Amino acid sequence: MRKINILLLAIALPVMFKAQSFGGSVEFKYYTTKDTTTNVYMVKEKNVKLDQFGKKSATVEGSFVFDLAANTIKFVNPRRKVWGEHKSETAPIIKGVCETVKTKNTKTIQGLKCQEYIVKNTEENTSISYWIATGKYDFFVPLVKLWNRKDKQSIYFNQIKDLPAGSMPVLSEEKQISDNKIVTRLEVIRMSKEAIDDAKLAVPADYKKFEQ
Repeated sequence: MRKINILLLAIALPVMFKAQSFGGSVEFKYYTTKDTTTNVYMVKEKNVKLDQFGKKSATVEGSFVFDLAANTIKFVNPRRKVWGEHKSETAPIIKGVCETVKTKNTKTIQGLKCQEYIVKNTEENTSISYWIATGKYDFFVPLVKLWNRKDKQSIYFNQIKDLPAGSMPVLSEEKQISDNKIVTRLEVIRMSKEAIDDAKLAVPADYKKFEQ
């Protein structure tokens, strides 16, 4: 009986560790034809904070605090020391039809094996390739759906169905179909597994609530 238990434990442990959700920080850059911004996700279970850094100041100019269990978002303005409730944007309108293809292409990015998915819409003259890592990033899909942003990178990502659990794009590029010109590019440049302190995910106590 003891040998059987040890065998079961040996089988179960790798599955348990693989299933553990990511906790730590994810730094990524978002490139457009006009600007480049740096952003950092801090993740602890169902709580995520997104810090957005100014290009010139290199300091946090704004943040969003996500509670994925309660489905709430707060915005934080460090300059004015205020915070407020952020409502998800209305559902975006897509012209034409988005076609999604899971390609056979894979590549290793930031030490992660990624699978390429392409979402294409000829009427919107847009094709976006997503290099997606899977297994640990359970926060990402719920966050994107809750935030419901209207940029095409977010809209097209939400068109991909039946993604494996814990999926997150590590690199994505938006191109114009007509000339293959890159319009936007999102790239993870650093990932760090660490225990995030609760205080880093909370609105500072001295910040006042902004009432509209």
